[in-house]
Amino acid sequence: MSNSERNKKILLELVKQQGNSKCADCGAPDPQWASYKLGIFVCLNCSGIHRSLSSRVKSIKLDFWQDELVEFMKSNGNDRVRSEYEKAVPAYYYKPQENDCVVLREQWIRAKYERMEFTGETKYPPLSYTTGFYEGMLWKKGKDNAQFQKRKFVLSEKDFTLAYYNKENESKGPKAVIPIKDLNANFQPDKIGHPHGLQLTYQESNHSRNLYVYHESPEEIVTWFNAIRAARYAYLKTAYPTGSNEEIVPKITRNYLKEGFMEKTGPLQKEPFKKRWFVLDSQKRKLFYFKGQLDAEELGVVFIGTESKGYSVKECNPKNTRGNKWNHGLLVETPERQFVFMCEREREQREWLDALRQVLLRPMSPQDYPIEANIKHKR
Repeated sequence: MSNSERNKKILLELVKQQGNSKCADCGAPDPQWASYKLGIFVCLNCSGIHRSLSSRVKSIKLDFWQDELVEFMKSNGNDRVRSEYEKAVPAYYYKPQENDCVVLREQWIRAKYERMEFTGETKYPPLSYTTGFYEGMLWKKGKDNAQFQKRKFVLSEKDFTLAYYNKENESKGPKAVIPIKDLNANFQPDKIGHPHGLQLTYQESNHSRNLYVYHESPEEIVTWFNAIRAARYAYLKTAYPTGSNEEIVPKITRNYLKEGFMEKTGPLQKEPFKKRWFVLDSQKRKLFYFKGQLDAEELGVVFIGTESKGYSVKECNPKNTRGNKWNHGLLVETPERQFVFMCEREREQREWLDALRQVLLRPMSPQDYPIEANIKHKR
């Protein structure tokens, strides 16, 4: 056996070990690349980011590996390197997963290995998301038009608020002061049309309101995201003083289980169908619908309870309908009424059925009942 074949065999055995069998940065299974500067195994997507950092990356299977590089990989590995570079990651800091957008994964890798923010040695200046206060300019989409304009945002962990101003002159006060209590932030680059697009959702007068923002700097927009998460974490620690991090951290921010267009008819199921943008927030058990995917305010919301409480979802082929262009239906039933939605493709119908059933099968928590009662009251 040649040295090359022997070294490849050693690397393939190393990458099967428990600590190395997932990407060191995003957790993707079966990584096929390695940084021989750091001694870690990474997936194809993260390898490209490491290469941009001059991190000296090779393919485990396709590249030639010298003996000394293989020995370096043997003496390091994902767990050992992670214990050094992720020693002091705050509980609220978001660790991206394999399906997260590029800006989150890139900034996580840069924060770890380039800026070394989590080695426990950074003392001054304090990192932006650790201070409890953050302010700066973001490009914000107008409520009634597609224009993005620069607006000043101020985040205060002390007051548990996020405020933004319509003009740089602050003398007139903020345009809106958003409570951290109901604020959710999630990246939506495709929807917003910018690689750093961030959606902020909050409650206003019993309705959900969306703000769409971005920043030209990838580091700045991810700092905003984690600063919001830090403030949300502080709020949740006061709201649930006995809650553990395992209980609190998943509540800080959330991605939506499913989004997309469906057609919707009225309560009599005889009204013309209209195309609407739907968002399923599984944590809050809410199915929102909007006129368009970048609308600021919802048109309506459906609470998704459990089957034992009179909720269900199934395929349907509605009769006497008019105006529908799509033919793949689903029927969502609540104790108050039935909702008929139509999907363009059978695959989308199946995805919506699967997503809604995930929510239906999860038992309701004590926090879900006030949400259900509030939605019923709105009607």
